[in-house]
Amino acid sequence: MPEIAFEKIDDYKFRIPKSYKQGMRVDGIIYATEKLLSGAKNDNAFEQVANVAFLPGIVKYSLAMPDIHWGYGFPIGGVAATDPEEGGVVSPGGVGYDINCGVRMLKTNLTLDDVRDKIPAIVNRLYQDVPSGVGSTGDVSVTVKEERKILVEGAKWAVSRGFGVADDLESCEEQGAIEGADPDSVSKRAYLRGREQSGTLGSGNHFLEVQVIDEIFDAKVAEKFGLSVGQIAVMIHSGSRGLGYQVCDDYVKEMLSCLDKYSINIPDRQLACAPVKSVEAQKYIGAMRAAANYAWANRQVLMHLTRAAFGKVFSKSWQSLGMDLIYDVAHNIAKFEKRVVDGKEKYLCVHRKGATRAFGPGNPELAQKYQETGQPVIIPGDMGRASYLLVGTRKSEEETFASTCHGAGRVSSRHEALRKIDVNVLLKELKAKGIEVRATGKKTIVEEAPSVYKNIDDVIEVVQKSGISRKICRMRPLCVVKG
Repeated sequence: MPEIAFEKIDDYKFRIPKSYKQGMRVDGIIYATEKLLSGAKNDNAFEQVANVAFLPGIVKYSLAMPDIHWGYGFPIGGVAATDPEEGGVVSPGGVGYDINCGVRMLKTNLTLDDVRDKIPAIVNRLYQDVPSGVGSTGDVSVTVKEERKILVEGAKWAVSRGFGVADDLESCEEQGAIEGADPDSVSKRAYLRGREQSGTLGSGNHFLEVQVIDEIFDAKVAEKFGLSVGQIAVMIHSGSRGLGYQVCDDYVKEMLSCLDKYSINIPDRQLACAPVKSVEAQKYIGAMRAAANYAWANRQVLMHLTRAAFGKVFSKSWQSLGMDLIYDVAHNIAKFEKRVVDGKEKYLCVHRKGATRAFGPGNPELAQKYQETGQPVIIPGDMGRASYLLVGTRKSEEETFASTCHGAGRVSSRHEALRKIDVNVLLKELKAKGIEVRATGKKTIVEEAPSVYKNIDDVIEVVQKSGISRKICRMRPLCVVKG
């Protein structure tokens, strides 16, 4: 395969022309700087951008965000929209194995001075009270009947059981439950894997992080969200656990047979897909939505446990600590959204794989309190540097199917991290920065070391300067619980 000759569109956007590979239906567009582009050339992710461009019914281009790295089928950081009316497909690889892996951010009325001497107590309490790690089981044990309700009701189920309040739902994408979930399309194996994992953080890059806001970029919007420098915030990153993984695994296998059945020609079988209007695709979409709702319920319970842990440390209610939800947003999902393409309104299947929805101000799908600001966009970095809160823009709706980045993006594999990084040295470095870390094992800490990620500042520069998101504030970590 010849080396990709990127065409520079501007300082923050590059093209892979569809002439690069016979069979590409559209160009590939990558949001990056030359620095980020060159740093990722040894990764196979750019080849995956070109491969996604083969999907039937793909509209305009195959997109990649600046945190792009290799993934299953689609690159992580990949975005693609297909038109069901033009034979458009849905691909499980365009969503990923951790369906509705996403992130939520809470504010507090605490300041750095309030927590400075309590950081060890906070992180120990969070680690003790919030189940984490591979195969972890939580306090939320449900019957099959209740699990089916979770798959339909999402975060609403959790709130109705006392895990939060109704106002939380207004601060969630889809109000914490996407319509059209089909519990009957979820396998028994998936049910079994999910039954004991509600309210668990999980492993890998999932985390619970206490942060301090150290810089404000837009004072007006920050004030509207109730945020200021020196304020303590909490970020929760988790997904659909074993249930979502199993849903993806089941349907990747099922859709392999669809390639011949529907005469679909793709260069990578990890892009297995089916026409949106087919029986196979409809079953997957119903199961994917059910897994997405499971994830929203999971993060709602995790937030409840986090609020309770803070309450124990400070001997106050979470309400008196001001622990309100800023927003919860998915970054592994396929959703049907109206978009204007070449002057015509179309109803598209938008795949976001390691990419965040970023609706701009005035979008009718947003709750009233976000109409003026645009949708909050929560972008975690790594546990040694910073994370950001941004908002979506109208330009993202015009250019990227209302999508932006989802994190820093890896630059080296977990295997390479384990080979190169000394966990004791890493922990000393983090402690010297004032960052306390707790995890179920040292392996996870090494695999998620700051050095295996791109510098989040470089990634945020791209989405800010290209206009597809707008910076509101930056947070630095104080303590982290990893799975």
